[in-house]
Amino acid sequence: MEVLDTLIRCLRRCCAALPDRRTGANARYTMADIGLSAFSVFFLQSPSFLAHQRQLAEGHGRSNCQTLFGIEQIPTDSHIRALLDPVPPEHFFGLFGDIVAHLESTGGLAAFQRLGEHVLIALDGTQYHRSAKVHCPHCSTRTRPGQPAEYFHTLLCATLVAPGHSKVVPLEPEFVVPQDGHDKQDCESRAARRWLAQHGPAYARLKPIYLGDDLYARQPLCEAVQATGGHFLFVCKPASHPTIQDYLTGVEMPEHVARVKRGRERLTHRYRWLCDVPLRGDEQALAVNWLSVEIVNAAGKVTYQNSFITDLPVDATTVAELAACGRARWKIENESFNVLKTKGYHLAHNFGHGKEHLSAVLATLNLIAFAIHTLCDLAAGAWRQAVATIGARMHFFQRMRTITAYLIFPSWAHLLETLAFARAPPLPP
Repeated sequence: MEVLDTLIRCLRRCCAALPDRRTGANARYTMADIGLSAFSVFFLQSPSFLAHQRQLAEGHGRSNCQTLFGIEQIPTDSHIRALLDPVPPEHFFGLFGDIVAHLESTGGLAAFQRLGEHVLIALDGTQYHRSAKVHCPHCSTRTRPGQPAEYFHTLLCATLVAPGHSKVVPLEPEFVVPQDGHDKQDCESRAARRWLAQHGPAYARLKPIYLGDDLYARQPLCEAVQATGGHFLFVCKPASHPTIQDYLTGVEMPEHVARVKRGRERLTHRYRWLCDVPLRGDEQALAVNWLSVEIVNAAGKVTYQNSFITDLPVDATTVAELAACGRARWKIENESFNVLKTKGYHLAHNFGHGKEHLSAVLATLNLIAFAIHTLCDLAAGAWRQAVATIGARMHFFQRMRTITAYLIFPSWAHLLETLAFARAPPLPP
């Protein structure tokens, strides 16, 4: 469990460097203990912040906090919220880079590479807080006829995905908030451009191809991707791109047909493409390459069809893989958002809102926990063995929470060996 131990140490150093706002009763806790205690809630997938903190403070929980998370003194949930509220979520963003670096060093990144040595980074937004009462200055608002104003938080996620790969790795988020200097509330497109400007250069070495739905298939975003050294592969709906449709009308396009057998099912994949098409109808329009995929079953019924734009070369040798990569955009919704909201991470649960940054900080720590779990799934043999022994991931974390309430474990390796092989941990000195 060297990877997990290393990342916990990285997290501790990050938390130790948090802006120190301790006063009065808060002063007896270190900022490292504050940050790590909050992180432990999400790492162990605890559904309740308060219940988790009480469990840590009871029985042998404090010893496990010391040995597993490096927490010296367990703070109360109210102290955690008070001291994390003033902290900008960007303070934790360096941990995502550490996670990707470990993914590279352990060889796990190769499973995400497609079209040569490119990695796919899917961009999409999701809402993680909504309330008619609880709000802060960073909330977005909306009103519906006859209803009170509704406050909500949305974040833009960037996530490593790959077709045929069941795992995803979240990267730094970008929070959609009302921005100074704008009459309208912020939008996903603007958040995506901020993310690209801030983080795109750091990921350029991975030769990224950015994926997104039709919202992203606009010239400002395509140019923002190219400005960071990346490539784009965005969904392109006919109704929202009339200029492209005009160019496609009446043109005899190249076509590639592949027969695919999936179990007993026989499918026909039909691909078409057209290169150097203007993205919009003006002289400054960006030239893009358009491609489409249509899947027909044995009965002749079309079961799937979609179209994409890209700045990558499209021909008979690349069109099928490009289409598969474009379709992998859905993984950010299925394997990321769905997992974060319904499979134990409780992203949409209000663990604490605060008056400044608390909601965003807790969401960031949740994403970091998810990313570390994925890295352990890919790189840590003891972790994989324990998950395989127990079965469902939710049962795995439930067992982990239960056993740490009664037994002291000197290290993560001992804990995982107990879960995997029913091997008792060594007695404490």
